[in-house]
Amino acid sequence: MTLKNLPVSRVQMLIRRPAGEVFQAFVDPSITRQFWFTNSSGALKEGKTVRWDWEMYGASAEVTVKTIEVNRAIRVQWGDPPRTVEWEFAPRSEDSTLVTIVESGFSGTDDEAVDLAIDSKGGFTIVLAGLKALLEHGISLNLVADQHPDNHITTGST
Repeated sequence: MTLKNLPVSRVQMLIRRPAGEVFQAFVDPSITRQFWFTNSSGALKEGKTVRWDWEMYGASAEVTVKTIEVNRAIRVQWGDPPRTVEWEFAPRSEDSTLVTIVESGFSGTDDEAVDLAIDSKGGFTIVLAGLKALLEHGISLNLVADQHPDNHITTGST
């Protein structure tokens, strides 16, 4: 079987916070570290490349910011070969925002591209669930670290 269309990962979540606050959670690494990665070389700025680290897994990603529309959208490229990730922040009311994340550009065999898209969808779903808990309830759920505890590179990580 051959794919007729390349796979795309698409997730969304309503976050009951203003669009500016939700947008800032992805741009400002001091906030993002509370629900996604463990370290960053800096804030997201258009044209800038930053490094994101998941220290518990010994993993990192170089992220090149292609475009930023303040409080509305972020578009980056990451991976080798590069894939595109786009965040859209759509206000639903003064204090709620629909966040949509779309990742595209998966490559490899058909099976590999589909596996990458499925993994992306699961990963970004966890990221949005963690963001929702943090912004709506002030709780850091530690979802990313707890998803694969047997893959931690240090012993005793919980």
